[in-house]
Amino acid sequence: MGGLLSELGKKLAERWLTLLVLPGALYLAVAAAGHILGQAAALDVGRLTRAISDAARAPQVTTAGGQVVLLGAVLAGAAAVGLAAQSLGTVVERAALAADWRTWPRPFGALAERRVGHRQRRWDAIRGEYEALRLRERAPDPADRPRPRERHLAARRYERISVERPERPTWSGDRVHAAAVRLDRDAHVNLLTVWPHVWLVLPEEVRGEISTARAALTRAAALSGWALLYLPLLWWWWPATLLGATLATIAARRFRTASDTYAVLLEAAVRLHLTDLADKLRIEEQPMGPPLGSAVMRRLSGPVPAPEPTL
Repeated sequence: MGGLLSELGKKLAERWLTLLVLPGALYLAVAAAGHILGQAAALDVGRLTRAISDAARAPQVTTAGGQVVLLGAVLAGAAAVGLAAQSLGTVVERAALAADWRTWPRPFGALAERRVGHRQRRWDAIRGEYEALRLRERAPDPADRPRPRERHLAARRYERISVERPERPTWSGDRVHAAAVRLDRDAHVNLLTVWPHVWLVLPEEVRGEISTARAALTRAAALSGWALLYLPLLWWWWPATLLGATLATIAARRFRTASDTYAVLLEAAVRLHLTDLADKLRIEEQPMGPPLGSAVMRRLSGPVPAPEPTL
């Protein structure tokens, strides 16, 4: 038991150091450099070096007690900044997935509604072009048929907006929502209702893959939180713009990739293991599709059947 607690403590310490302290220490270093240099001498390395050397020779730092206090203050400050970035990341994740955008207060709800309408109009237009190209492929005269490349390009254009018709103001939100749309259309399954039950019958390795994908989504959102924290530093030191913009770009790409992976795994897990859930619910064997999905939804949404009396 002691060994288990010791190993758990090591892992928690590693995560604390990696996720909070090290990025927080970098942030504090950038903030200190901005405070020392300012906008006028933003790239004056010599001035920064002299300021660090003078601080290192200060009596408060040369003593062992002063060094301990300084180290504790840096660790505490870095951890506090890290927690702030994690909190901002939670807000970014909620806004990027936008599952509850219809309840957002003004003016955010109105802006989101306007963006959803704009995305729907663009998607409908490009999807219409795609469907027209598919119809032209059936033309009797080969000369009237479009090249396959044209159809593929049209498909890529509307998928850049959303893989299904947009219902949320962001691509990542629509990508996760598309998993629910497809399952409802193809199997008559409500993802929100069925997912907790499917999760309980998933194999351990599948749960691990989904948990890893979900953690990657959270980390990408936390990286966006760090990018937001660098915004206030622009008032004192303009080079912080480069670091903040780089973090924002990387975070956006990672969040998009992570949301796509997470949505794919959600949909695949339900499609592959819905029959396992049906077996647990003692539903008669049926092929994957609307009949099976409807039977599972009726069982999950209706009252639990009473057990047969024993004689």
